[in-house]
Amino acid sequence: MLKIYNTLTRRKEIFKPIKKNKVRFYQCGPTVYWTQHIGNLRAMTMADFITRSLRYLDFDVKFVCNYTDVGHLTGDDDTGEDKMEKGVKREGLTPREIADKYIKIFENDTKHLNIIEPDVKPRVTEHIQEIIDMTQILFDKGFTYQTELAIYFDISKAKDYTKLSRQDLSKQKYGSGRGEISDPNKQHPSDFALWFFKVGKHKNALQTWKSPWGVGFPGWHIECSVMAKKHLGNSLDIHMGGVEHIPIHHTNEIAQSESANGVTFVNYWIHNEHLLVNNKKMAKSEGTSFSLQEIQDKGFDPLALRYLFLQAHYQSKQNFTWQAMKAAQKGLKRLREQIKNLGVDTTGKINQRYKNDFIEKINNNFNFPQSLAIAQKLLKSDLPGKDKLATILDFDKVFGLKLSELQIPTKIPCEVADLIKKREIARETKNWIEADNLRKKITEAGYEIKDTKAL
Repeated sequence: MLKIYNTLTRRKEIFKPIKKNKVRFYQCGPTVYWTQHIGNLRAMTMADFITRSLRYLDFDVKFVCNYTDVGHLTGDDDTGEDKMEKGVKREGLTPREIADKYIKIFENDTKHLNIIEPDVKPRVTEHIQEIIDMTQILFDKGFTYQTELAIYFDISKAKDYTKLSRQDLSKQKYGSGRGEISDPNKQHPSDFALWFFKVGKHKNALQTWKSPWGVGFPGWHIECSVMAKKHLGNSLDIHMGGVEHIPIHHTNEIAQSESANGVTFVNYWIHNEHLLVNNKKMAKSEGTSFSLQEIQDKGFDPLALRYLFLQAHYQSKQNFTWQAMKAAQKGLKRLREQIKNLGVDTTGKINQRYKNDFIEKINNNFNFPQSLAIAQKLLKSDLPGKDKLATILDFDKVFGLKLSELQIPTKIPCEVADLIKKREIARETKNWIEADNLRKKITEAGYEIKDTKAL
């Protein structure tokens, strides 16, 4: 029986999907104006572990993760510069070119981390009409007001606005960190923009559209509500994001979605904690906002980073150090050696006792560190090697460490098997020329190698 910690209620709850055995799962995706750092990639990996776990438990999951390619200001409270325009100024490209460039980099990173692609990957710019439609519904229902600069959602009209964040808004004042005086006609610091007009500081905005109220662009918060509704319906089973989204972004999503649709927006809210570097917040200014490419440039296997992420609960902060990265690489290498030593006999049976223990840990709010410990106990047990192999490969449906790829049939000559291993290393390090040369050698030896989509 799966139990999930629900941020809304602040307790673990038995998971009961809206429709039997079906899960509608939404995650807030990246703003694609820059290369994503490994903290963002940890969030994506944790969502992947959870999606894999749900499917392992026989749920039919529809997973949606969006791309924000307009309207996300550098301040979450309607202040600051549009992040996409920031990318445009930095690189001299169009907003579309910036989005395409960084989506490609992001998807390459997630592929290297063996993250399964979402079922739907919506872009905000593909949903402008739906954003206008939801804003119109809120406008018609009396949840909004208009100033010269924007259309705002009036939080005083929302039912139980702070039920997720549990904040005391009576203590908030302009200039207190949430609600700078960006619009003198804004009625409350926490009122948030649904639609910005192309005036004032946004008069030169690069991405704008016509609306019933004037030319402009959407606010950040309305975007996720709209994309979640279009692809998953009015009510979702699970919504995931970082803990930083609780007080503003997710609070605002609930307010506008439930006000517009008249039903509960999300039943289970899941929030992942941050990845630290040397016990400090990652920062570009300090050179600690590492990308996956920087990890690879130092000779680390991307799956070693995935293995590192497995070792901390999604609700816990995790500290990244180069020493920890070395230990993870060593740990992954040791695990791979253990798998290879089990042989290549695929006739073994999954051990039900260990599988039950594994499921117990997954069912306890997705406790991946403890599920990894079960895998280690399995490998140290006195079970037959072929049964260990069958069981650990079953566990890897959740871990996603590509352990099945280690099982090269013994009928392949040792020299060909060696070429295959070298080619995998070349591909992981993006040495495409070497990989192509090794493929040719494998072909010349009379064997064909095909690269398939990893699961």
